[in-house]
Amino acid sequence: MHTFTLRRRRALAALAAATLAPLAPLAHAQAFTPGQPIKVLIGVPAGGTQDVLTRAIAHEVRDSLGPLVVDNRSGAAGRIAVETVKTAPPDGRTLLLGTASMMTMFPNAYRQLSYDPVKDFVPIVNAARFELALVVHKDVPANTLPEFIAWAKGQGDKLSFASYGAGTPSHFLGEMLNRAAGLKMVHVAYRGSTPARQDLMGGTVPVYFDTVGGALQLQATGRVKVLATSGDKRSPLMPSLPTFVEAGYKDVVAAAWFAYYAPRNTPQPIVDKLRAEFTRAVNAREVRQQLLQNGMYPVGDGPEALLKTMREDTARWGGIMRAVNFTAND
Repeated sequence: MHTFTLRRRRALAALAAATLAPLAPLAHAQAFTPGQPIKVLIGVPAGGTQDVLTRAIAHEVRDSLGPLVVDNRSGAAGRIAVETVKTAPPDGRTLLLGTASMMTMFPNAYRQLSYDPVKDFVPIVNAARFELALVVHKDVPANTLPEFIAWAKGQGDKLSFASYGAGTPSHFLGEMLNRAAGLKMVHVAYRGSTPARQDLMGGTVPVYFDTVGGALQLQATGRVKVLATSGDKRSPLMPSLPTFVEAGYKDVVAAAWFAYYAPRNTPQPIVDKLRAEFTRAVNAREVRQQLLQNGMYPVGDGPEALLKTMREDTARWGGIMRAVNFTAND
């Protein structure tokens, strides 16, 4: 009798576990109700292009998802934000705005990276892409790219250029121009675009490779000059400016992107809900207009296309880093 009772209890326990297991994701999904804040971690100081993108999307999804709260976690070139989201509860309430740097360049740059961009995160949507521009202080004696190249050659290694972070597209655009034009500019890494722009306008650093959107803002101050853009064709926002390719530097091409991610093991119903609403927001007319005005091109790619972009960019940036013998300092 005792043996029979024990077996029966074990069978009932197994049946209960099997019955409840499929409901676990559903329970998480049901807990994901509109109105509760969703925190979006951004790996640079406040005031940059990433804030503009996230706030535009936040305005569009506030009724369907609730408030998106921007959480700027600068430091370690954005890796603090990545690591925080990696270990966050997979409930859809903590997301990452991942950049091309974080997800495709750092795996090449750091010998010991504390996260795997593919294994540790679930892609939601590739929201926007952007190009970069060469921006110089107004006192630099050059008004065109050829004039800048001639002047920079005369400066040798006494000329420095700023980037918004080591191992970022901003950094490697400068290195690519160094190689292509025979320059010796010295790289100065900043913790995001905001402090780099402040020092450029103040004349602390004479050269900066900014996003096109940032370059537009800087140009409006009258304290800088924008000389070229990094796309394979002219930027619609700055159509009068040549590309580096037009000037004869065919390998000096750089573009990057912003994509949203959730921690791994986030239940599929939650991922599907986030993906649907973020994609709808990116394609909304008001959001698209706001992105274009700030130098970003709306994308809206889903997980398959985003993962393909990640694989291709990881290979491309890896080749560039090996060519310039770059390894990041941990």
